[in-house]
Amino acid sequence: MQDPSPAQTAPSEPRLSFKEMCEKFDVTPRTLRYYEYIELLEPEREGRARFYTPREIARMTLIMRGRRFGFSLEEIRQWLEMREQQGSGAQMRTWIEMADRQMEQLKEQRAQIDEAMAELRHLRDATRAELAADQDDS
Repeated sequence: MQDPSPAQTAPSEPRLSFKEMCEKFDVTPRTLRYYEYIELLEPEREGRARFYTPREIARMTLIMRGRRFGFSLEEIRQWLEMREQQGSGAQMRTWIEMADRQMEQLKEQRAQIDEAMAELRHLRDATRAELAADQDDS
């Protein structure tokens, strides 16, 4: 399925300007331009102005979700392609494997964070107890 060209896009479709897109997704202009440069996004152009259609807004939502999940931009590209092309069973299985690997990495990170928090909590509590003992001695 091909995306409509700018001339085929219904004029009533809501579009966001470059600035509005940056604000909506809380990204810098540099980030948004980079996503365009690597062809994750393809805004419509009118002169020098860029406009983002609902398709591009949906793609950006998925990009941001993928970044939040810790996926690389290349993995996100594969995910977007699969979603747009109604991916084959093989592509879907590959994506499931990627998601499983990422969830394992996130579990490991969570365990490391939990360990660091427990250690920090212990040091804080020991310092608090030492401070309380010093105040009792005064």
